[in-house]
Amino acid sequence: MIDVEVFRYNPEVDSAPSMRTLQVPGHFGKAMVLDVLEYLREQDATLAYRRSCREGVCGSDGMNINGVNRLACITPVSEVAGENGRLIIRPLTGMPVIRDLVVDQKLFFEHYAKVRPYLINDDPAPATERRQSPEERARLDGLYECILCACCTSGCPSWWWNPDKYLGPAALLQAERFLVDSRDTATEERLANLDDHFSVYRCRDIGNCTWVCPKKLNPMRAISEIRRKLLGSGT
Repeated sequence: MIDVEVFRYNPEVDSAPSMRTLQVPGHFGKAMVLDVLEYLREQDATLAYRRSCREGVCGSDGMNINGVNRLACITPVSEVAGENGRLIIRPLTGMPVIRDLVVDQKLFFEHYAKVRPYLINDDPAPATERRQSPEERARLDGLYECILCACCTSGCPSWWWNPDKYLGPAALLQAERFLVDSRDTATEERLANLDDHFSVYRCRDIGNCTWVCPKKLNPMRAISEIRRKLLGSGT
């Protein structure tokens, strides 16, 4: 049997959160953490968590597994349970808990919206598409693949300290994605939108964001590039 500690909290009935220890059959050692949660929910339908594609694409099932933010659907139990065969599952850190493993991501998506994560180009639209050279397109690699799972932002101590002002790694990764897009013409406007003491500069290069990213992206490098652009623009 595999021991599983799960964070439980229903604000409608619980006075405080608690960790509950459960067990699943040993064959789940060859499964993913999401499979364990699915099994536990079959035993107790009140267990709440987010999930959708179960392929590491939608970003819905980000949670803290054995102390590290991960996607439950692509995290093998054998990789995290260790020699003692114990899983410890908590909600993403630094975000208010709605219920059990479901967190409130409203602020996370407000920061994402602030960077205007879409192409801005006021030039007349061409007859076909706005073209890029292979080299220009390659600059987007390592940026556009973000699935907004919030593993990076929720694991960032700088965001814990200033969640209302510091935009966080995920939002800033997307800011850089459009700053380097050759088809975008709003570079000065985008940089001006980030020109304050908190939006970018609260990053302390701790590196948790890059460490936990399930897509192996490097938000810390993207943030450094934004700071370099801000310095270069004289803002």
